[in-house]
Amino acid sequence: MQPETIRIPVGEGLTLAADIAGPRHAPTVILGHGGGQTRHSWAKAELQLAQSGYFAINYDLRGHGESDWSHDGSYPMELRADDLTAIASSHANRPLALVGASLGGITALVAATHGLEIAALVLVDIVPKMRIEGANKVRAFMSANPKGFANLEEAADAIAAYNPARPRPKDLSGLHKNLRLGADGRYHWHWDPRMMQDMRGDPSGILNIMDRADWTDRVPTLLVRGMKSDIVDDEGVADLYRRIPKLEVADIRGAGHMVAGDKNDEFNGAVIEFLQRVMPSGG
Repeated sequence: MQPETIRIPVGEGLTLAADIAGPRHAPTVILGHGGGQTRHSWAKAELQLAQSGYFAINYDLRGHGESDWSHDGSYPMELRADDLTAIASSHANRPLALVGASLGGITALVAATHGLEIAALVLVDIVPKMRIEGANKVRAFMSANPKGFANLEEAADAIAAYNPARPRPKDLSGLHKNLRLGADGRYHWHWDPRMMQDMRGDPSGILNIMDRADWTDRVPTLLVRGMKSDIVDDEGVADLYRRIPKLEVADIRGAGHMVAGDKNDEFNGAVIEFLQRVMPSGG
């Protein structure tokens, strides 16, 4: 089962790249990756969702991967939420579930709070009350190396320094999906560096948005937490429990903030088991 790549208009003359897979009229799951990643981080999850009977939409966030960049370099969360709503309006069936990691998870939270009707939500290692130290570490990594890398080895070294617990891959060809070769002959991350301007604020600002949420008592929600995460701690989980009383939590041992990449099979299993209970695919 090979996904089909499409482009989805989101306004301002821009389009987002997305892979779709699974029965076209089945309940829909939209996958949103983390900041600095691309839709390829969800490749295996998308296929397993499709095999489980869901229609999966796996998209590159604005400014990432093969999606267009904002003309003015502006990437506020409200705009990202509007993008997600546009994808749901034009391509998703109902019922609809959102699965979002880090930035993709915040986008899902904001979209739901702004009125996007969803039947289920999966947050991947992200909570409104995140650890500021961990968020700053992510921002520092994304802001480093503004002049890019001379080769894939240098990029792999940067990733290994950020996440030394993950084995350094011997085959670096997969990095091509996260890097682009610039006109300067150097490799750059496959996202718009200007978006860092919208990621410099206090990440706890999402708390103000969540204070207006009216869906938290009716939408089944799963938090998948990496037990080695430097973004989500017990305080953040407790805060999310207060906001979503029926919250479920799946703790993935041995995984850090990039849960799906660290423990892919365990992650996929937890997500699909949850979705089949709260939003059965019928497949």
